[in-house]
Amino acid sequence: MPTVHAFYVVPYIPPSLEGLQKLAHNLRWAWNHEAFQLFLHLDRNLWEKTAHNPVLMLSQLPQERFKELEHDEAFLRRLERALRSVEEYMNSTTTWFQRNYAEALAQGVRVAYFSMEFGLTECVPNYSGGLGVLAGDHLKSASDLNIPLVGVGLLYQQGYFRQQLNGDGWQQENYPENDFYHMPISTVHDSEGKPVVVGVEFPGRTVYAQVWRVQVGRVPLYLLDTNISPNSAADQNITDQLYGGDNEMR
Repeated sequence: MPTVHAFYVVPYIPPSLEGLQKLAHNLRWAWNHEAFQLFLHLDRNLWEKTAHNPVLMLSQLPQERFKELEHDEAFLRRLERALRSVEEYMNSTTTWFQRNYAEALAQGVRVAYFSMEFGLTECVPNYSGGLGVLAGDHLKSASDLNIPLVGVGLLYQQGYFRQQLNGDGWQQENYPENDFYHMPISTVHDSEGKPVVVGVEFPGRTVYAQVWRVQVGRVPLYLLDTNISPNSAADQNITDQLYGGDNEMR
């Protein structure tokens, strides 16, 4: 049986524009007007086509457009300001939590926030309704306040479903497959460069989950993916699909 390999081809991004990748992989852009407008300026039509996904957009932006932007002094200044803004945001020492709970920070206090779903932005469809959006807003607020919070949840292969009406007027649901490698998330690796996998004891077996990370401003969100080969087909489906109402899972 032949070996199958997966290859991910991305366009060449000039060094002067590499900061776009850094901005794209921190979801602060989802509630920061300056960064949001920067991505919108790249290609408004492509921004809409990719469901406001800067990572996917950067992988599809024509090379000619990168060449234009490389020589656009006004855009380069805007990019520099956006990068400086996120750098200052991440390294600020005058946040609400630091002013009021400096001792807790010095002691390394961490708050774990567990949720079945997180509604952070349209291009990370890992939610089905209001409770997920509320959880996402909690992470964003914790980031702005610099609360030492860590989010933990599940990463669904099929997240928020799409609705449409058929010719008879009946609702139809469509569950598109999430392409994690073209979303603003990344795999977590250990000191040897191997993907981090955790095991959870279930009756008669261990269920394994690969760990992914979403950077939400200052807050890291870790999502567990059971759709990996060490698991049985049934256990791989634990993170297969989120659907229906709030926190309803197959």
